[in-house]
Amino acid sequence: MDVKYNAGYNKYKDRIQQIGSTEMVINMGPQHPSTHGVLRLELITDGELVKEVIPHLGYLHRCFDKHAESMNYTKAIPFTDRLDYLASMNNSHAFVMGVERMLGIDQKLPKRVEYIRALVCELNRIASHLIAIGTYGIDIGAFTPFMWCFRDREHIMNMLEWTSGSRMLYNYIWIGGLYYDLPVGFEERCKEFVDYFKPKLQELDDLLSTNQIFISRTANIGVLPANVAINYGCSGPMLRASGIKWDLRRIDGYSVYPELEFEIPVGKGEMGAVGDCWDRYKVRVDEVRESVRIIEQCLERLTSDFKRTVDFDPRALVPRKVNIKAQQYYVRAENPKGELGFYFETQDKTDIPRRVKARGPSFNNLSVISELGKGVLISDLISILGSIDIVLGEVDR
Repeated sequence: MDVKYNAGYNKYKDRIQQIGSTEMVINMGPQHPSTHGVLRLELITDGELVKEVIPHLGYLHRCFDKHAESMNYTKAIPFTDRLDYLASMNNSHAFVMGVERMLGIDQKLPKRVEYIRALVCELNRIASHLIAIGTYGIDIGAFTPFMWCFRDREHIMNMLEWTSGSRMLYNYIWIGGLYYDLPVGFEERCKEFVDYFKPKLQELDDLLSTNQIFISRTANIGVLPANVAINYGCSGPMLRASGIKWDLRRIDGYSVYPELEFEIPVGKGEMGAVGDCWDRYKVRVDEVRESVRIIEQCLERLTSDFKRTVDFDPRALVPRKVNIKAQQYYVRAENPKGELGFYFETQDKTDIPRRVKARGPSFNNLSVISELGKGVLISDLISILGSIDIVLGEVDR
């Protein structure tokens, strides 16, 4: 066992052994529904008050890094889908971008391919945020938003299944292109979905954002100051809700995002303090609205400037074998939950990497739970954990 990990484990072990007469150890998970997966939180409580939160991970460990180091780059793409399995398009987009940049073909991709990638990734971002918003509502006791979110997410799942043949784990974005072009009529059907979804999103916003019960359960609870968020490596809505305008689609300007107009929502403390649970929820709602804007622009470009043609081949640049010179490279992208990064260490004369390391945003975002959970009520801890929006497939990897 690693010395540092052993020291940290012993610290928690000693703390549990030294609990006071009024304190009690409670296990929340790994089967508790509010943990959104197989996460175990060991709580040291004094009555209803949480004094310590000790997270226990590893129940869903799948050896992603070692899998990616035992096969070629192309075969590793389906394994990226299973990291944050609610945002599979975004995962594979980040991985593929890194390999394309190492190959030097990233600037040669057809614009239609890039716009299709941005389109499906933003659809997947909306689907991921709808899960986050709906399950957050049901964590706190609001059942209707949960049903509404899953109803509207179903339309996105149907469209992505029409495109790739799968509902969740797509393997659609390939190195050098796409598995296939968009189905005939997809642009029109996607436009119909956007027209349908806009008023539905406003209804969802009105239902939760100004609901007094919801506000009392989320405002001024789990406040994450900006400096703490930075020190813990938080990213995505977690970081932006603390007032920091940091979005890799703008900062790094990858794919076609520099050509698209969209705002970066940040927490403003409208109902409580900047960086509280309500702000984290509201940032996700506003990001869904911005993703709709991006989708509209992608559809406009795909039906005007970069129309489908008979001779268009989305696999034209897909290499038969990925030959990369020995190097080290890190690529990152803005996933629904934050910065997803892949570190590659390649080797000559083989298409199998020596080292692959995935940097999952859920892991860093979850690490702050011990800080936010001190001194809160057990019921508030549910609100805090739900506002982080984790997927254990990405936390454990």
